[in-house]
Amino acid sequence: MSDPVLATLLDDRAGFVARLAELVACRSVSTDPAYAEGMAAARAWWRGRLAALGFRDVEEIGVGGHPAVTARWHGAGHDAPTLLVYGHYDVQPPDPIEAWASPPFELTARNGRLHARGVSDDKGPSLLALEVLGAFLATEGRLPVNVTVLLEGEEEIGSRTMAALLDAHRHRFAADAVLSADGARWRADLPTMTIGTRGNMALEITLRTAAKDLHSGRYGGVAPNALHAMVRLLATLHDEDGTIVVDGFTDGVPPATQGERAALAAIPYDVAAHDAAIGIAPSGRSTAEFLERLWLKPTLDVNGLWGGYTGAGGKTVIPAEAHAKLSMRLVPGQVPAKVADALAAHLRRHCPKGATLTIEATRDGTVATLLEGDHPLLVAAEDALEATTGMRPLRVRMGATLPLTDIVSRVLGIGTVMFSFATADEDFHAPNENWRESAIEEGFAAWVALLRALEGKTRGDFAGFRRG
Repeated sequence: MSDPVLATLLDDRAGFVARLAELVACRSVSTDPAYAEGMAAARAWWRGRLAALGFRDVEEIGVGGHPAVTARWHGAGHDAPTLLVYGHYDVQPPDPIEAWASPPFELTARNGRLHARGVSDDKGPSLLALEVLGAFLATEGRLPVNVTVLLEGEEEIGSRTMAALLDAHRHRFAADAVLSADGARWRADLPTMTIGTRGNMALEITLRTAAKDLHSGRYGGVAPNALHAMVRLLATLHDEDGTIVVDGFTDGVPPATQGERAALAAIPYDVAAHDAAIGIAPSGRSTAEFLERLWLKPTLDVNGLWGGYTGAGGKTVIPAEAHAKLSMRLVPGQVPAKVADALAAHLRRHCPKGATLTIEATRDGTVATLLEGDHPLLVAAEDALEATTGMRPLRVRMGATLPLTDIVSRVLGIGTVMFSFATADEDFHAPNENWRESAIEEGFAAWVALLRALEGKTRGDFAGFRRG
C-alpha cells in the first residue's frame, strides 16, 4: 500500500522543482557583503514557505551575524521528542563564473542532474526535508514528533555566531536531538550513515629574515632567504611517508583497533579508482589503510605558501618575509587549542636560525564528534534507509568538518544525525555544482520512512543521550 504522505510528495514533484528554482535564484552568498540582498531574499523566501507548509512562530533570529530563519510545530505532545531540523540557506561564491556551463543561479537540468550554486549544498536537501514535514501536516494534520526548524545563514563561513545564537535562545532551540539535512551522503550507490566528523583548527605563520627585500645580486649568498627558511621549517612537520612528526600532536588519540580496521576493510571501495579520478599517483593503499587515514587519523596540511615576487615575469629579489597557511583536521580525543599549542611549540623549536616567527590562529577550532551507536535517532534513520533501499546502511565517518555537530553538542548537549540526500561528488563549492534528480524520490521516501519510524518514540528514549 502506498504511503499517503509519500504519494502527496510524488504528485507534486514538479512543484518541488519549481520551488527549488526560486530558492537557488536567491543569491545568498554569506561571505561577500555584495550579496546582502540575496541573503535577505533567501530568508524572505524561507519565511513564506515555512508558513505555507504549516509551521508556526516563523521568524528571523540573529546575534550580530547573518540571521537564522526558524519555525516550530510542537503539536505532538509533551512526551514526544523534539527534533531540531537543521539546514542552511547560505552558499559559496559562484566564482569563477566563466567555468559554469549554465548560469550559477538558474536551476538547469542536464544529464539527470540539476545544476546551480547551492542546489546540493544545501538548498535541495533542506527543501526536501521541510517539504516532507509539510506534507505530513497537509495530509495527516500532524507530525509524529515535535519539530523546531533552524536554517542557518553562516554555515559557509564557519558558523561564526551559531554558538552565541543557540546560547542566547536556549529555550527556543531546546531539543532531544538534531536531524540535519546537511552533511552529504558518502556515495549514491551504497547506503551509509555518517556517525563521525573530524574537527579542525587553522594557523597562519610568518617568517621574517631581514628588514626588507634585497637585491639577489648584491646580497645573494650572504643574506638569508625567507622562502628558503619557510620551506625548511615546513619540511619538519612530516616524515617521508607523510606521517605527522610533531610532538604532542596526536596526544589523546587511541590507535585504531583490530575491530575498527576489520570494519573498514569490509567497506567496498576502489582505492585505485579514487587515485585515478583525482589525478594522483597510485598509492597502493588497502581500503582499510585508506579509510583509516581519511576518517580515523588527524591531518596537518599546508594550504597556502607565498612570499617574494609572484607577478608576471621575473624579479631578482631575496624575500625578507614568507607566509604559510596551515590547517588541521582533528579526530576524537584531540583538543584544538592543545593541538595548536603543540604545533606552535614545534615551529618555534625548529625555526631556522636568525629568522623571526609569528604565529596567528585564524579560528577557534572545532572538536571532532562521534555519535553513540545506539542513539535512537540514528537507529531510526538506519531503519528508514533499510526500508527504502533494501540494504542495512553501513556506518561511516566524514573526513571533513561540520561545525554544527560540535556546537550543538557543547551548547545544547545533544547529538546530530546527518540525513542528507546530497552526495559527495556533486561539486559543491566548485563550478557546476549539481544534485542528482534521483535524490528527490529517494529523499522523499527515506524522510517519510524516518518520520514513520519515530512514531511512538518518547522523550524518555532520548534521555540517556542528552548531555548537561
